[in-house]
Amino acid sequence: MKQNKYDEAEFFDNYSKMARSVQGLDAAGEWYELQTLLPDLKDKRVLDLGCGFGWHCRYAREQQASSVIGVDLSENMLQRAREMTDDPQIQYKQLAIEDIDFAPGQFDIVISSLALHYIERLDTVYAKINDCLVEGGTFVLSSEHPIFTARAAQDWHYGPEGEILHWPVDDYHDEGKRVANFLNQDVVKYHRTLATHLNELIKAGFAIQKVAESKPSPEMIEQVPGMRDENRRPMFLMIAAVKV
Repeated sequence: MKQNKYDEAEFFDNYSKMARSVQGLDAAGEWYELQTLLPDLKDKRVLDLGCGFGWHCRYAREQQASSVIGVDLSENMLQRAREMTDDPQIQYKQLAIEDIDFAPGQFDIVISSLALHYIERLDTVYAKINDCLVEGGTFVLSSEHPIFTARAAQDWHYGPEGEILHWPVDDYHDEGKRVANFLNQDVVKYHRTLATHLNELIKAGFAIQKVAESKPSPEMIEQVPGMRDENRRPMFLMIAAVKV
């Protein structure tokens, strides 16, 4: 069974209180870099995989995308997305990312933000994404960075006074399942090396256009406590690729 933590009441309630859930993209630490990878969205047909509350869907329409489909497995996520959306050109579908089956060439752009580290088989998902894109179409993704996913603990190494010393990396080449703690619950994620992230896209028929690693904006560093430490290691990996 595909993991669906967001339809568990306590987990969803905790997620709903996160800054990115309340304030949207500007409160998401990776957005500062991710938005630079997006192509011109005007008049484009956009698919958002793992759309959550629909922030990227609404952003695409603000940038004059012609239509947007947001896909998410969680009914809670989609209910909130629909409540926050007043746009007939945005359509939401309850579906696991692994189960998408759109028509060949149905989209010009596919976006997936912070969802793919929950997926066990990237190769089959990337093949489906490639198929539903037009020739020359763009796929932009963000995922937890391999430096972040390597250890299931996903935490800093602290000194005797609780001070942050460094970010430990271990078992980097031991790819596969990790059971991490997120929002005070066990969540299954999948670790992959940077090489695997890139090579799976290439094997699926994409050409890599740009790679970025998350860092907070100068404004966020000044305004959000603890955000300066996010410059000590990247939490998220972002890739823009084109169907060839």
